[in-house]
Amino acid sequence: MSERIQLNQQLSLGKQQDENQYLTFMMADEEYGLDILAVQEIRGWEEITAIPNAADFVKGAINLRGTIVPIIDLRLRFGISSIDYGPLTVVIVVSVYIREQQKVMGLVVDAVSDVYSISEEKAKDVPDFQDSNNAQYVSGLVNVGEKMVVLLNLAKVLDLNAK
Repeated sequence: MSERIQLNQQLSLGKQQDENQYLTFMMADEEYGLDILAVQEIRGWEEITAIPNAADFVKGAINLRGTIVPIIDLRLRFGISSIDYGPLTVVIVVSVYIREQQKVMGLVVDAVSDVYSISEEKAKDVPDFQDSNNAQYVSGLVNVGEKMVVLLNLAKVLDLNAK
C-alpha cells in the first residue's frame, strides 16, 4: 500500500465521514456553534472604526491585513441585550458565501467555548416558531452531553440585506 493511501486512511480514522466540526461560543449563557471550516481566525476585542448610518448590530470595521472586515455584534443581531466587552470578548473572523459572493466578517461573541465533532444525523430540526424572526438563523439543535448547542446558518446570519 502506498504511503499516501496509508496516510489518508489514518487521517480518516479520527473523524467519522458524516461528522462536521463546530466551533462553539457563548452568548447570554447559551452555547452556539458554527462550522469550523468557515472560521479564519479568532481575535481579542480591539477598538474598531465606526461606520456611519450602519445598523445598530454593525459595530464598525477593522483592517485585517489589507482586507476591510465589518464587525457584527451577534447579541444585537439576535435581539439579545448588549453587555460591556470584557477580557473574554472575542471576534471570530469568518468567511462565508452569501448570494454567491464570498464575504469576510467578524462576529463579536461573549467567549469561545469548544470544538465539537457533530454527526449530521444528531442535529435536530428547529421547532417551528411562527413569531420568531431569529429561527431562520438556526440550522439545527444538538445535545452535547447535558447541554444543547444551537447550530447557526452563517449565510443567513450574515446576509445583512435579508429581511
